[in-house]
Amino acid sequence: MNDPEIRTLLYPLLQGGVYVDELPTGTTRADVVHITEQFMHGYELKGDADTLQRVAKQLPCYGRAYDFVTFVVTAKHLPKLLPQLPEWVGVLVASSEGLLAHRPALYNATVERPAVAALLRLEEIKQFLLAQGLPGVSTYRRRDVLNFLRTTQLVSLSALAHHVRRQLMGRMEERLAFRAERKAERQRVAARRRKRPKRK
Repeated sequence: MNDPEIRTLLYPLLQGGVYVDELPTGTTRADVVHITEQFMHGYELKGDADTLQRVAKQLPCYGRAYDFVTFVVTAKHLPKLLPQLPEWVGVLVASSEGLLAHRPALYNATVERPAVAALLRLEEIKQFLLAQGLPGVSTYRRRDVLNFLRTTQLVSLSALAHHVRRQLMGRMEERLAFRAERKAERQRVAARRRKRPKRK
């Protein structure tokens, strides 16, 4: 199985909220992230043609940012993958028959504020911090903001994560609305062209 085939099996399972493909996460990209008001669940897909070379780099990035993490892999990867994963990381096995749960994802207790905040644009992070009564951050660069979040006790992880989830969900809804608008416009243009009388 390849990546598109695995995505086709995964998407119907992601109920509620939105899902985002290829979301930049730390120094890597999460293949699929399911975002709801309550949690963010990162999914990494490994098809038959993929290797596991990047797992050691991907896992810490996901572990710092997402409430749940699941690897969706074909059976050939299980023997080498499982020893690399903490017990809280879920595993789904993809085959032509569908997705089989090898083990469920458990709540991740290693999430960190800078990694969660880094999923947003700088101005979106600043808006949140200013709303928390922290005007000093208005002139900070991205690196300064993330360093502040790493050390401060003034910002709760739960409040920050809630803001990040809301922003990402809203951004996706805007994209979907924009795509629908563009599609409707293309259909209107095509309809007008069909109605034009043909020149003889």
